Amino acid sequence: MVELKDIYNRSFKTLRVSLLDTCNLSCIYCTCGDDDIKQNYQASKSRSLQPADLVSLIRKLHTLLGLETIRLTGGEPLIYPHLIKVIEGVRDLGVDLKLTTNGVLLEKMSRALKAAGITSINVSLDAIDEEVFNTISRRNDVSRIIRGIDAAIGVGIEVKLNAVIMRGVNEDQVLPLADYAFQRNIRLRFLEIMSMGHLHGTDDSRFYSQQALLDQLAARYEFQPLTRSKSSTANYWKTAEGHVFGIVANESQPFCNDCNRLRLDSFGNIYGCLSDNSPIRILETDTTEGLTEKLQKAMNQKQLEKFQGSALTMLQIGG
Repeated sequence: MVELKDIYNRSFKTLRVSLLDTCNLSCIYCTCGDDDIKQNYQASKSRSLQPADLVSLIRKLHTLLGLETIRLTGGEPLIYPHLIKVIEGVRDLGVDLKLTTNGVLLEKMSRALKAAGITSINVSLDAIDEEVFNTISRRNDVSRIIRGIDAAIGVGIEVKLNAVIMRGVNEDQVLPLADYAFQRNIRLRFLEIMSMGHLHGTDDSRFYSQQALLDQLAARYEFQPLTRSKSSTANYWKTAEGHVFGIVANESQPFCNDCNRLRLDSFGNIYGCLSDNSPIRILETDTTEGLTEKLQKAMNQKQLEKFQGSALTMLQIGG
């Protein structure tokens, strides 16, 4: 294991793996629409790694870095045909094995995910109201995601919720989402919208700040801040009733200074930071020295102060 650290004592301990860069939703903060998804799929499907190659890369990175957490993302990982094979290929590494999903297919896949080795799932749910959900995702039937959440909890998987809140779109969903999560004792995180993909370089009219979120929640709940854990992406609060919620405040309160995340895409490239569009290819890197050199290059991509935005999309690199 290499002791790879930068001058700010940051290291790589969490690996986020994008299994594919397509999705079965078409959320407005992620894509320009269904045509965008279809074109992306046609352009990328022939270049994606075979599952054995992906597992091999993950295992190499763990051997070098001593990873503590591996999170499987997408696009949407539950539409990845080799998902269970990849989970089974890395579950013996002794790390926390987690997954982020939009939940559309979670109801029918929860039992298989649990059996394969998934311990925790983040479900993206930006609205409880059906009309608002459709506005954001360009799809219908939010109830199937609710059923998926219930199914995952039922088989013993820890479930957390992520909700991107946008001014003029779904800020009216903050309290309904909190009510839903607290009633089921699910940890909820609100996310400030990120300047990525087609939103990069655009105006911030949809930005909804951490303070705006807190002001809304304070109208219904009493809460106190919790101490932020090292390398956490979120600030957390605890309500008087004992419920915990977080806010990923990319803009209001950046967390770059102690970030420990490394990202691997579905083509065999690594990224040390979402703010950097420069992929570092490691697929054909056969020596420990060569891989270490490329990991250091990824470490050098990290920002110190705040997220700068990127032309990368969440479809390409995951959440």
